[in-house]
Amino acid sequence: MTFRFARHTNNLEQLKSFYIDILGLELLGGFENHDGYDGVFIGKSNENWHLEFTKSDEIVTFNFGEEDILVFYPNTKLEFELIQDRIESNSIKFIDSKNPYWNENGKMILDPDGYRVVISHLKI
Repeated sequence: MTFRFARHTNNLEQLKSFYIDILGLELLGGFENHDGYDGVFIGKSNENWHLEFTKSDEIVTFNFGEEDILVFYPNTKLEFELIQDRIESNSIKFIDSKNPYWNENGKMILDPDGYRVVISHLKI
């Protein structure tokens, strides 16, 4: 089974930069002006999942809460530390999670849309 997490945004370029330059994911593909939508596919090569972000002329009003979280598990301690360093060097603030589990087992940040993202050190 393949998994895609799709989200419409007002901030396509900022999200692309965040997930690629900060989190270290890869641009897997994209499209322009497909029925009025532009989009990108971001993930890791040879994996069975990816993120899809789309943008159109419609202005998005976000409706997600504190428990809506994308969780990433770096494969090594070095990968976790490199992501953490990029977060800090880009002045992205770590925030507390409503769920104390994520405060103990990872670092939470906000993406450019304000969606919560956890980088977990559990698999290290």
